[in-house]
Amino acid sequence: MDKLNTHAKWWDFTWFSPSTFTNFDWQYPFILYGIALIPLFFLLRWLLSMRKNNRLELALPQGRLKSSPLAWLRHLPRLVWALFLSLLIIALARPQTTNEQVDQWTEGIDIVMAIDISVSMQMEDLKPNRLIAAKETAWNFVQGRLNDRMGVVIFAGDAYSLCPLTTDKELLQDYIEEINFDQIANRGTAIGSALAVATNRMRESLSQSKVVILLSDGDNTAGNIDPITAAQLASAYNIKIYTIGIGREGDVPYGKDFFGRTRMVANNMDETTLREIAEIGEGKFFRVADNEALQQVFAEIDRLEKTEIKETRFRNTFDYYDVYLRWALVFFAIWMLMKAAFLASPLED
Repeated sequence: MDKLNTHAKWWDFTWFSPSTFTNFDWQYPFILYGIALIPLFFLLRWLLSMRKNNRLELALPQGRLKSSPLAWLRHLPRLVWALFLSLLIIALARPQTTNEQVDQWTEGIDIVMAIDISVSMQMEDLKPNRLIAAKETAWNFVQGRLNDRMGVVIFAGDAYSLCPLTTDKELLQDYIEEINFDQIANRGTAIGSALAVATNRMRESLSQSKVVILLSDGDNTAGNIDPITAAQLASAYNIKIYTIGIGREGDVPYGKDFFGRTRMVANNMDETTLREIAEIGEGKFFRVADNEALQQVFAEIDRLEKTEIKETRFRNTFDYYDVYLRWALVFFAIWMLMKAAFLASPLED
């Protein structure tokens, strides 16, 4: 029996299996040493009886002295008494099981990821392109944030909330997988609008920690709000901002030309603005040029924004001393019957 069968009746012999005893927690384990003293008790009792008992001398013919196996039955009451004492000691040691339950709770963090889906995110310095690499890394990040509410904002020439704050990871996965370049018709990069939409999503949040992760590869060329103003607005709502500049400077691969050769186009980024946004939002700015660097950045953000977990432990204790006490009473009753029967020795008692 690998696990304790707590539903067994008290008369079930499984209570005496070795596996049952190994599954117990003992409230007073030192009392169990008393079982080892039981043989010593009988030895001392025998020695005392040898000194005190009167000897009765009998003269019998040699042929009348015979040994019988039934003579060993006179030791049976002592054995039953030893079992009674052993069971009584086990009951006094208080065998128990404990079922520890952990009630875990957390205030959690609200995180909104603002992802750039402008045309430049099709560049292939990250594989297979910037947007797909960003989607894959963002999903891996989401999977590791078990206690947090997360949402997604996408932006190009405009910005809108793709997924509200939620703890439903399957819903988030569906939304992230569906992100594509055709979801916003207006061209451009509206960084300020993306920050404003993310802030609007979290301005009524009661969470103690609110974070925006803004991922973009270009300059602010669209939208109706300046990125610095949007960052200051977010800061007023105690929202921390991490900015990630994706892509490398200079010529980067972007599709194929008419002859099937890789087309190279110039890439520029307003790194200064992204740094200033992160500074206003009391976060950090990161620059990534490949898939591995992007993964490392999200791992760093995951490390910086750890959720504080508080847990309360409850211990449910179940006592089983009554099982062994009942068995002890059974053996005590058997011993009493034996003392009243022919098995008793009048010379000893």
